[in-house]
Amino acid sequence: MAFDLAVNTTAVQSASSDGPSCAKPSSETNQERPKPCCVCIDEKVARDECMLMSVDGQSQCAELIQNYKACMKGFGFNV
Repeated sequence: MAFDLAVNTTAVQSASSDGPSCAKPSSETNQERPKPCCVCIDEKVARDECMLMSVDGQSQCAELIQNYKACMKGFGFNV
């Protein structure tokens, strides 16, 4: 018995992209403020890669961590 494990790449791509549910929160809750998961994607990826691939991530990735924090602060998030 064989199973078809084909992946719907369109669904995966749309789920990972900045879709409407991610980019525009309801104005009743956050007054047009984006969700934290949807901003600073490039900074987050760079920070996470550095943290995972380094021996002492806290010191070796300090600049990337600061870049991520600064980006998030620009959107009104304090991390």
